Amino acid sequence: MRVLHYGFGGQMITMCESLKKIGVNSKSYHMMSSTQKFKADVCFEQKELTKAQLNRILTDASKEFDVFHFHFGRTFMFDRSDLPLLKAQGKKLIVQHRGSDVRRISIARNFNNPYVQIKKGFSDENKRISILKQLSASIDHAIVADHELKPYIEGFYKKIHVVPQAIHLDHFLPKYPSLHQEKPLIIHSPTHYKVKGTKHVLAAVDRLQKEGHRFRFRLLTKLSHEEALKLYRTADIVIDQLLIGSFGVFSLEAMALGKPVICYLRDDLIEKYPQELPIVNANPDTLYLNLKSLLVDAKKRHHLGQQGRNYAEAHHDSGIIAKKLKQIYEEI
Repeated sequence: MRVLHYGFGGQMITMCESLKKIGVNSKSYHMMSSTQKFKADVCFEQKELTKAQLNRILTDASKEFDVFHFHFGRTFMFDRSDLPLLKAQGKKLIVQHRGSDVRRISIARNFNNPYVQIKKGFSDENKRISILKQLSASIDHAIVADHELKPYIEGFYKKIHVVPQAIHLDHFLPKYPSLHQEKPLIIHSPTHYKVKGTKHVLAAVDRLQKEGHRFRFRLLTKLSHEEALKLYRTADIVIDQLLIGSFGVFSLEAMALGKPVICYLRDDLIEKYPQELPIVNANPDTLYLNLKSLLVDAKKRHHLGQQGRNYAEAHHDSGIIAKKLKQIYEEI
């Protein structure tokens, strides 16, 4: 089995590396640069290549790979005209949706979530639907990381697989919050201020500072992934996203590092996660109180950090995720 992962992002690369470790011939093609400087097997700027150049890459890939795993709905051709060609060649095709590529406000608001936001440039629902139709015309199987994303793609694909985010646990040495830290460090690292609810984080932090609480705060942006992880490791409290209603890779990495995490989890999704998920559930209206509770309780911070590491080990180990992916590829 020879598998190509095509798209962008750290999860794609982690999956690919994990598959290699269990003996699956796998390669990652990263089709755009990133401030996070992810290290893929092949990296190029798709938007700067001509159609002829993309065709050559596609032709070479079709000779080398049996399985094509596309991420974020991106394929070799911007119009996805490569998919019927690959299908006609008998290639196994699967797409993995990550969030903004399929999330639509009209559906999100059906789940009693008054906070959800859509990224600028992704608000055209007709475009999202058109792309899903293009993909599902040739692809029967799709993957999402959790149940929050399922409603956006139901009715398009014949089979939807829920595969949790993957993490190389051996790359994440836990450092639990000190029981004696008098000025805890709070970290928030948004990829998109509006979607992650950063203004609510800043408001809560400002209120706590004015009340005289002793802590440090760092807002991390435009860092390489390696630089960001070094700073995550110094944190005592991590605040992830507050609007979408599910947790992402930032929360997972923080838990793997042994940090207590604050994130908004939609009420209807909580039962979909394993019971031991230790995330402190907070939305924009409850962030202040939840953050204050952690600031004044070092034992709670330490305990949640330990629980987070245990949770990452039990449910997100990249080796376990790689085996799940292999089973899906064999099923296609």
